[in-house]
Amino acid sequence: MAGNSQRRGRRLTSKAGAPKGSGGKNKDALAGRGKTLPADERPWHKAYSGTEKLPQRTAWKQDKERRAAAEEGRTPKVGKPGTKDTTWGRGGGRGVPTLRGGAGGRGGKAAGRSGPRVAPGRKSNPAKDSPELLVGRNPVLESLRAQVPATALYTAHGIEIDDRVTEIVRTAADRGIAILEVSRAELDRMTGGVLHQGIGLQVPPFAYEPFEDLVAAALEQTAPLLVALDGVTDPRNLGAVIRSAAAFGAQGVFVPERRAAGITATAWRTSAGAAARVPVAQVTNLTRSLKACQEAGFMVVGLDADGDTDLYDLEAAVGPLVVVVGSEGRGLSRLVGETCDLTVSIPMVSDVESLNASVAAAVTLAEVARRRAAGS
Repeated sequence: MAGNSQRRGRRLTSKAGAPKGSGGKNKDALAGRGKTLPADERPWHKAYSGTEKLPQRTAWKQDKERRAAAEEGRTPKVGKPGTKDTTWGRGGGRGVPTLRGGAGGRGGKAAGRSGPRVAPGRKSNPAKDSPELLVGRNPVLESLRAQVPATALYTAHGIEIDDRVTEIVRTAADRGIAILEVSRAELDRMTGGVLHQGIGLQVPPFAYEPFEDLVAAALEQTAPLLVALDGVTDPRNLGAVIRSAAAFGAQGVFVPERRAAGITATAWRTSAGAAARVPVAQVTNLTRSLKACQEAGFMVVGLDADGDTDLYDLEAAVGPLVVVVGSEGRGLSRLVGETCDLTVSIPMVSDVESLNASVAAAVTLAEVARRRAAGS
């Protein structure tokens, strides 16, 4: 319309913004990522040459490469662990990193930080045997009440004090656990952004029992009884099974190393401290371990909804026994099911498809304990 060019508040610049070119709106997302670490500084690469503890998977890769190179008559393309410094400086006592003023010195890095170096802006994957940080007021309080081993308690600056926090700090102090106050930003970094409610408990790696020692110790008992878990991935189920094993006289529990839950702070808490009394072993191959138990004189019994033997007819319960509990979804794997001497089903009145793994284990162990008590 005529005269619009003279109106008050008219636009004097183009509506479209200046083109950003390559990267466009995602340009900011790339800021601060840093370069990719060289192969000899990556803990999971076969060329790793760092000074941190060599992961078991990396050692296996390097051995595989050496064997292949020997067969082909060439030099193996592997690193030389321990020849390249890939650690931050260590500090503090009792195996706990020392933190100064929360985020620490220059660049917001924590003083005394330990572990493999990573490029700026990238997260490092914690080693399998690294300490775990349990967060949240209720989980931390329950873990301390259950006597879960801990090395440090982290509290955020300005945390709102309530009865739970008071009891957490008092219990940690009574147990001699180091109490470190850090900034909320530092606690966010340590937890990977998980909701922590201003508090975190550092739990050391669990000390697993060697499988051979587990079997040998069980055979020394009058009524040997072991529990094996086949692919149980929920640490709460693992903790509950360990608690049942302790309650009904089992001498140990063993689990696969891969694709299965290990003893985490959650498993510790669910076991209500039973993980400190019942030995737990990790095995590389569950089928091979079950066969070793059979050779040692154990009867291996697998729990299966379609089992060929009723639990209440399990006469083998009075002898040396290994009870195998399947995973939460698929139950026993094919190879494990074929390895079992027999499969057992739990009779149920209703049309419930199946029981929870930990509940099924508890029912079975209770029946085994009843039969053994009746036969003694």
